[in-house]
Amino acid sequence: MAAYRCSYSAVLLILCICSVSTAIDSEETTLTGAHHVGEVDNTQTATETGEQTTEQPVVEERRWEAIDVEEATPGDSDIDEKDTSAPETIVPLTVPQLKDDFQEELVIRPLHSGDIYASFQFRTLWETDFMKGNKVSHYRLFPKSLGQVISKFSVQELHISFTQGYWRTMQWGQPFLPSPPGAELWVWFQDSVTDVDGMWKELTNVLSGIFCASLNFIDSTNTVQPSASFKPLGISNVTDHRFLRYATLPREIVCTENLTPWKKLLPCGSKAGLAVLLKSEKLFHSSFHSEAVHIRPVCQDLLCKTTSWELRQTLNVVFDLHTSGQGKREWSLFKMFSRTLTEACPLASSSKIYIDITDNPQWEQFELSPATPLLSQALVLGDRRTFSVYDLTQQITFGTVRSLNLLIRWKSNEGYIHYQPSKDRVRPHLLEMLIQLPPNSVTEVTVQFERALLKWTEYTPDPNHGFYVGSSVISSLVPSIAAMDTNSTLERPLFSSFFPCKEESSYFVRIYTEPLLVNLPTPDFSMPYNVICLTCTVVAVGYGSLYNLLTRSFQIEEPSPGLAKRIANVIRKVRGVPPL
Repeated sequence: MAAYRCSYSAVLLILCICSVSTAIDSEETTLTGAHHVGEVDNTQTATETGEQTTEQPVVEERRWEAIDVEEATPGDSDIDEKDTSAPETIVPLTVPQLKDDFQEELVIRPLHSGDIYASFQFRTLWETDFMKGNKVSHYRLFPKSLGQVISKFSVQELHISFTQGYWRTMQWGQPFLPSPPGAELWVWFQDSVTDVDGMWKELTNVLSGIFCASLNFIDSTNTVQPSASFKPLGISNVTDHRFLRYATLPREIVCTENLTPWKKLLPCGSKAGLAVLLKSEKLFHSSFHSEAVHIRPVCQDLLCKTTSWELRQTLNVVFDLHTSGQGKREWSLFKMFSRTLTEACPLASSSKIYIDITDNPQWEQFELSPATPLLSQALVLGDRRTFSVYDLTQQITFGTVRSLNLLIRWKSNEGYIHYQPSKDRVRPHLLEMLIQLPPNSVTEVTVQFERALLKWTEYTPDPNHGFYVGSSVISSLVPSIAAMDTNSTLERPLFSSFFPCKEESSYFVRIYTEPLLVNLPTPDFSMPYNVICLTCTVVAVGYGSLYNLLTRSFQIEEPSPGLAKRIANVIRKVRGVPPL
């Protein structure tokens, strides 16, 4: 009997579960718009709903969400609450909001000197707190190496730059982020740091390993504590200059060893996005190159209720297109970087290229290819600038070729510059310019050069007189007062028929300038004579003495006897006795 009772109870339990499931299915049918009454109809609806579940899982998932909302209302039975609580725990309906963000930008500005200025900006924002001693173990976009540096050394702000070359403000204008030649490092520590000098020394050693630089040579002899300059650039309550340290290494040489770890700090590295253009062979073959890392806390909203850490990586480079030998003021991404863009960084929320067209509002000077309808204005260094914007997150930017190669072509073809750099002891410099000069004007052409020492066999017999540079050549078409004869076959005087005339309104003139006398560093040529004399003297004295000691033969001589002994030997000789 007990076995039968157990079986009956099991059957009853199964029936109760079926009835509950039937009730739930009936409510599903009511929510979806089906009106059925009775237990049989509800069973059929449950069967139909089961068939729909296999065919349309997405719709069923949305229905589960609706059921959860309906069943959460008060007044339902306990059984319904127990049955509907399971979907809430199994199916996650909310996605956690990301607290980090990455943006990348490239600003290209044609300079008045004919050079091209390119500025890369990579910004990573992370809503986290390093100041309260919290240990962060999960890093997504923010580089872990810098996060550990901030946490371990209690850094409030960190600014470091590596620069090769000198920014020529008179020719290029003001840069977006200035930096001195060599290496520069300045750090604000938190007010909880007790030994700032010890923390500063350890921090420089760690940064030296991260960026493969000679920052470990920073010590108390080249470290200062500015009191008026270098205020915090982010939100900070620390204004006591005792927590500020500043140092520079002017002789630091920037090379590929510094660029490689800098690129590895980016979320996409150099595999995608704007970082693809960062090719070391092209970046270091430029007039100016500077890379920097800036870390600071910033506000997320206007009231600064939420703060984040900002990592901004910048790279500024100035290209001199005349060194390429093309002679045309025409450039492109491929000509500057030897690469083109194919996609944006997948982890970037914004990826844009800005072309400064402030001085070219009506496209009178140059034209952009491909053209873009997006324009933007921004206040830069007290001036309102206009930019053409290319959004790399939109596939329409790349077109059908799936590649973006921005091209600027100047419309004016009157100017032509051809420059061929020299090779040491192989060929000289060559500079050709085709320009149109206004009347009654003064044109000055300057060429920068570096002085170098020659071999002593390359100097002239009178080196103190200097070295001569050949005359410059000016070839010009001068307007003619009278009409010129273009027929070269007619008989004319010999002195007037050397240069052919192709236009009646002008004639050809070639002008030579006077040679240039340059004084180069000249060594003291009397020094070799003095060295030869001194060397011969030392060799003669030293070698002669040694040779004399090695080749002289020595003989042992007995000392001469005294007077008494000689008299005794004479007497003994007379007597026929052997001498003493």
